Amino acid sequence: MKAHVLGAGVAGLCVAAELVARGCEVTVFDPAPRPGPHGCSWWAGGMLAPVCESETAEEPVFRLGHEAADWWDRQGVTVERRGTTVVALGRDRRELDRFARRTRGHEWLDADGLAALEPDLAGRFDRALHVPSEAHLDPRAALLHLRDRLERDGVSFIAEPGRPEGLTFDCRGLAARDVLPDLRGVKGEMAVLRSADIRLSRPIRLLHPRIPLYIVPRADGLFMLGATQIESDDRRRSVRSVLELLSAAYALHPAFGEAELVEIGADARPAFPENLPRVIRLGDTFYVNGLFRHGFLLAPALARMAAEAALDGTTPEFCHEDHS
Repeated sequence: MKAHVLGAGVAGLCVAAELVARGCEVTVFDPAPRPGPHGCSWWAGGMLAPVCESETAEEPVFRLGHEAADWWDRQGVTVERRGTTVVALGRDRRELDRFARRTRGHEWLDADGLAALEPDLAGRFDRALHVPSEAHLDPRAALLHLRDRLERDGVSFIAEPGRPEGLTFDCRGLAARDVLPDLRGVKGEMAVLRSADIRLSRPIRLLHPRIPLYIVPRADGLFMLGATQIESDDRRRSVRSVLELLSAAYALHPAFGEAELVEIGADARPAFPENLPRVIRLGDTFYVNGLFRHGFLLAPALARMAAEAALDGTTPEFCHEDHS
């Protein structure tokens, strides 16, 4: 069976991989020659953290997010399975208790336990939470690897825009608002630092009642900082948000004050009103969209559902309407 995919972000590439695994001949339409800063997937944190996300997310994010690490592993992507550590500054200690009440699958650490897990945080916090089941990946490396693998598997990538006939999966993100008017943009801002003075082995979440921060270690002494979630399509990088990100990083460890500021980025993520993704069928087209801040976490499950709906006739869990 021939299938067309519109968009080569994380959703489109995951859908293409699921279709290829089921024996489809796949063509992907995307104006960009390679994954890069033009797509919001490029700016992701890459945390595969269903437990931590369940603090504020709906139940499906927790349940379906557990598929992600194994799925990315099967694609040949490097997945670091070292868990997530959650900390809070002294004035925000209650945030750590609240986080513990709203999540499960974590373990408490005292100061010595945290120092054993992350030696460079020794003496900075007297307690922490550790979620051993969680993982993380480098989203840019994952996108490039998956794109290369799909090309080796015979997937064609075409730069010309178009509306192909036949079975189509529309994964264009916010560009699909020409058909899905209830999509909205949620801006996220991030920074990349480089430091040889601090080593972290896993993502660290620093809780704060207003601006929680996550820091994700990457190769070559790089650290990705993220936190912001702003109801806006505006892709400009604001001074205030960058200051808050950098101040929170410095509060986590003063060594970040001497770090090199490598990159600042921002983009708008597509989201539906309930912040859950959807698979919507309109004729021969399946719209796969609304991943919100859970792109790499939920794209594998959403792609599987879309492929099953198209090829097996199942009803996806996130199917909100069917106009076939």
